[in-house]
Amino acid sequence: MLRHLRDLPWTTDALGETERRLLRAVAAGATEQAAVLAALCATDPIFHVTDLVSPPEPIGLKLIRPVDPARDHVRGNPDAPLTLVEYGDYECPFCSRATGGIDEVRSHFGDDLLYVWRHLPLVDVHPQAQLAAQATEAASAQGAFWPMHDRLLQHQDALSFDDLIEHAAALGLDVERFRADLASGTYSTRIAQDVESADLSGVSGTPTFFINGQRHYDAYDIETLTTAVSVERRRLAAIGR
Repeated sequence: MLRHLRDLPWTTDALGETERRLLRAVAAGATEQAAVLAALCATDPIFHVTDLVSPPEPIGLKLIRPVDPARDHVRGNPDAPLTLVEYGDYECPFCSRATGGIDEVRSHFGDDLLYVWRHLPLVDVHPQAQLAAQATEAASAQGAFWPMHDRLLQHQDALSFDDLIEHAAALGLDVERFRADLASGTYSTRIAQDVESADLSGVSGTPTFFINGQRHYDAYDIETLTTAVSVERRRLAAIGR
């Protein structure tokens, strides 16, 4: 941090004289002098200094809630150096189209990549997405999240309550238990937590991807995603991780 402080434009009109002296003191390691100057800044907009030293990161660039393999729905090695998080919606046609590409990316990186799905049902445009998300959670309670996940993305034209019951039966689940969980909305809170984390990370559409916590703004075809993840792997190698 001090390296960046020394590079600040000390003569800029944006800083008051007291603020410039404070920054010089901190950069020089003169903590006692800095403390005095900070007190003198009590009537100045000291937050301007804070913003220059550690500017706020724009919303939408980072994944706010870190991946937690014990809580998130994950595929792959929990200790993998690379993570690919997708915020998705089971009624979103683009999420369905992305599925094959994601499978290819996972196959390409093997144990080096952990894939994570988080719910973001866009209920304003996809009225069955919320119920479909609840169905995957009801299936998860019976150890079948991923089979249900895959099935729903393959059958986006069959997401009504009765359709979901049929999917549960096809997967060999305890249908009565599944039906009760689905009807009660037991897992709506779990889905709301994912939606909240999406909001905090500035995500408003699906699919949205994060690679090692950084927002991926490019296309999500096989080639583009593979290249983006490869770039991150090279970055980690360069810093010895």
